[in-house]
Amino acid sequence: MQEDDPDILCVQETKAWAEQLSPEVRDIAGYHSYYGEGERKGYSGVALYSKLEPLDISDRFHPAFDDEGRVLVAHYPSFVLFNVYFPNGKASPERLQYKMDFYEAFLEEMRRRLQLGERIIVAGDVNTAHREIDLARPQENQSTSGFLPKERHWIDRLLDAGFTDTFRMFHTGEGHYSYWDLRTRARDRNVGWRIDYVFASDDLAHDVHDAFILPEVYGSDHCPVGIELAKDDGN
Repeated sequence: MQEDDPDILCVQETKAWAEQLSPEVRDIAGYHSYYGEGERKGYSGVALYSKLEPLDISDRFHPAFDDEGRVLVAHYPSFVLFNVYFPNGKASPERLQYKMDFYEAFLEEMRRRLQLGERIIVAGDVNTAHREIDLARPQENQSTSGFLPKERHWIDRLLDAGFTDTFRMFHTGEGHYSYWDLRTRARDRNVGWRIDYVFASDDLAHDVHDAFILPEVYGSDHCPVGIELAKDDGN
């Protein structure tokens, strides 16, 4: 983080409450820090570190889902940022249904906000690979949550509603992944999934100058993804 010096850093699956963090993690020089915490310790959670103080910040998204601490909504002068840790549906049929219900509620909220004229960025772990080029072994995972047709179709619907997958604005090929299974040492062989995204509303996409994945950054079974966005002054 100190080397890359991001203006805004979104973190998902923190598995921690702010009170559990050491001061050097909670209070980073030059950044305002915010946390979305679930009711259950050691589970879910999101964090936001921002050089620019948001005009408003909220960890409320929908009453049916707020208890897991999956969303932070930050309002900036030129856009609204959603930092989201979308549910994983692999554990059970009930969790898959929870994931799909979350998806539907989120899409409804995005459509509502787009109608209000908001320019939106959605950044986070979506827990679904969109197309076959977004995972190393698509045929083997046709029946796996994270690549089910209904999960993939939800991303189609999000894009159709007025969003752009920023990474695909600049990179069209395969082999670009953001998650690898630790147990099988999949990262060593680049057998991965692209399940982390930055979506921009279509009216904001023209201000995205670059989008990237940083697979050389270790420390998790995911790696960072990000965008370069034009500032208000054109820089």
